[in-house]
Amino acid sequence: MGLGAGVAMGEAKAAQATSPEVYELRQYHLRFGPQPTRLHDYLREAAIPAWNRLGLQPIGVFDAAFGEGPTVFVLIPHPSLESVASLPARLEGDSEHRRAGAAYLEAPAVDPPYAALQSELLVAFDSMPRVEVPPAAASKGPRLFELRTYLSHSEAAHKKKMEMFTPKMGELEIFRRTGLAPVFFGRAVSSFRLPSFTYMLAFADEAARARAWGTFVGDADWKKLAATPGYSDPEVLASITSVILRPAPYSQI
Repeated sequence: MGLGAGVAMGEAKAAQATSPEVYELRQYHLRFGPQPTRLHDYLREAAIPAWNRLGLQPIGVFDAAFGEGPTVFVLIPHPSLESVASLPARLEGDSEHRRAGAAYLEAPAVDPPYAALQSELLVAFDSMPRVEVPPAAASKGPRLFELRTYLSHSEAAHKKKMEMFTPKMGELEIFRRTGLAPVFFGRAVSSFRLPSFTYMLAFADEAARARAWGTFVGDADWKKLAATPGYSDPEVLASITSVILRPAPYSQI
């Protein structure tokens, strides 16, 4: 590891110890054909090693389990918004990234690397300021993920829904107790869906997911919280979007 990369990693770890992470959540919309393979090759061989050299980890890469076409989700944790803004320049200065990612980075207009790319910026909740990697990730064991986005009709309603996940109100603790294992929670600061926040849950498989949600819905504390005046779903939520994801073999989450 070079001196610059070592300094960058040290600064990233210091920042992570004192403030909530910032997440870049990307969605690569792909066409059938060479695009999925090319993207996964780039992420595995070039992008993730480069991001890791800059102290950005763990990186999550996930394929959407259902949909009209192939879609790849990428979660990049940052120590700050400045880290997000400076990432393109830092990658440009990484010769190994340019070499390993040449097929993707230099793809011609007639053969683009993706059909569309969407990106959102999220700031981690104070109640969960870091990514929590599921234990099965270390052994590449079976795991399934659910990515959920809560969109509210106003900023005031959005704030109230977020309050439910604070220690005072306890929804996050109910999640953990009923088997809904969180990976991250993030409030959107730049998104095509505002005001909103997004979170990810990890499960062993679809059966475990169904059991956990069933336990949660039937939990007495959740029922009491959901019935609290001013905090019921009709009062604080406009919509909930859920996507089921499967990790890429090389995903660090």
